[in-house]
Amino acid sequence: MSSDQPAASIGIDFGTSNTVVALAHPEGRVETLRFEHGGTAHSVYASALCFSQERNSLSLPPNVEGGPWAIETLLEGLTALRFIQSFKTFAASRTFQKTTIFRQNFQFEDLLAAFLRTLVRHAGALPDFSTVPVTIGRPVRFSGGNPDEALAMQRYQAAFGRLGASGARYVYEPVGAAFSFARDLDRDAIVLVADFGGGTSDFSILRFSRAEGRLKAEPLGHAGIGIAGDTFDARIVDHVVAPRLGKGGRYRSFGKVLPVPVHYFTALARWHELAFLKGSSDLRELKELARDALDPEPLHDFITLIEHDLGFPLYRAVSAAKMALSASGTADFRFSDEDIDIHATIARTDFEHWIDDDLARLSATVDQVMSRAGIDAHAVEKVFLTGGTSFVPAVKRIFEQRFGEEKLTSANQFESIAQGLALIGLTDNPDQWQAARTG
Repeated sequence: MSSDQPAASIGIDFGTSNTVVALAHPEGRVETLRFEHGGTAHSVYASALCFSQERNSLSLPPNVEGGPWAIETLLEGLTALRFIQSFKTFAASRTFQKTTIFRQNFQFEDLLAAFLRTLVRHAGALPDFSTVPVTIGRPVRFSGGNPDEALAMQRYQAAFGRLGASGARYVYEPVGAAFSFARDLDRDAIVLVADFGGGTSDFSILRFSRAEGRLKAEPLGHAGIGIAGDTFDARIVDHVVAPRLGKGGRYRSFGKVLPVPVHYFTALARWHELAFLKGSSDLRELKELARDALDPEPLHDFITLIEHDLGFPLYRAVSAAKMALSASGTADFRFSDEDIDIHATIARTDFEHWIDDDLARLSATVDQVMSRAGIDAHAVEKVFLTGGTSFVPAVKRIFEQRFGEEKLTSANQFESIAQGLALIGLTDNPDQWQAARTG
C-alpha cells in the first residue's frame, strides 16, 4: 500500500473466511490494505494457516504461512504440511484446548498470533500496532453450540497483545459496517445492518444523525447467531458430497451389517474440523471401517481427501456452487482431485429446502434485534446488507418481506467492516463503541 500520510487508526476485521485491514487517516480518508501476491493486489487476506516442514529438518520449528501464501503452499504440496482454515470458529470453544502440529502444541491464541504475524510480514507498510489506535471487530455472538464469550475475548486479547495491540478496542462487526455505510447518509436515519460472515450472522440497529458536520450514532440493539456462509456450505456437503464419500454406507461387524457412523461426516461439513482429522483416531477408525465396508470405495475416497489435505479445494467447489445458485435456478457441482470425482446438478429449490430451518432461525434473530431496539419495521429507514451470504436469494427475501426492497442497500462485501472500524478510531469518543452484552 502506498500512502503519503501515516495512518491515525487501524481497523481489523478478522473473519472466518477472510481478514481485512483498513487504515484511516487524520483527515478522514480511509483505505484498505493491499497484499501483493502472484502479481495481484488482494484486499482480503484468507484466514488460513499452512504449517510445513522439510522432511530432513524435523528437529526445527515448522514454517508458517498465512493468507494466499498458505493456500499456495498447500497447492504446491512439496513438503509435509498441515493446512488450517476457519479456525476463528474455535475462539469461544472450551473443548478446543490445543492441537499438535509437527510435535508442537498450539492453543487458539497461538494459531491467531501466528496468523497475524504472517499478515504483518506480508503487509509491508502497516504501522506498528503499539503506535496507533487499533479497533478490532468481533461477532455479536461467537460460533458454536455453547460459545464462551469471555474465553473468546481472552484469547483475542492474548493473541493481538503479542503483536503490540494490548490496548485495542473490540467493536461489534456490524457496527463497523454501519459506520462505513453512514458516511454516505445525507439525513438522519435508523439503520439496520446485517453482517453475514463465514461463521456468524450479526445484526445491529443504530440511529445516525449529524450535528455541526459531525456524524453521531446511537446503538439501539444487537443480536447474532452462529449461522452463516459455512452453514449453507455444510448443507451442500451433507446432501451432495457426504453420500459420495460413504455416508449412508454399511459395514460388517461380528456377523452383523451396521450403518457407517455419521459423526465422521460432521467434520467433513465443517472446514475448521476437517483439518484436524489428519493423524487422528477418527482417521484410523475410518480405515478400519473401509476394510469391512460393503462398498469400500467411497470411504477410501474420504480417507484420500483427508490424507491429501483436499478440504480447501473441496471448499472452493462447494462455495462456487453456492454462488452460482444465487444467480441461477440450477448449478453444476464438480470436484475432481486425486482420483476423486464428484459431480451433481443442484436445483435452487432443493438448496432452499436444505437451508429452510437455518433461514427460520435467521429470521427469528432479525425479530430479536428489532425487539431489543424497541422499534418496528416501519421505523427502519435503511437496511445495509454485507457479506457474501446476503446475495443468497432466500436470505435477501427475509429483509425484502419485512422492510421492502426499496430500503435495502449493500456495498463492498469484504471491505466495509474494516473501514468502518478504522473510522471509529477517529471519532471523539471511540471507547463508547466497545462491545457490550445487549439484551
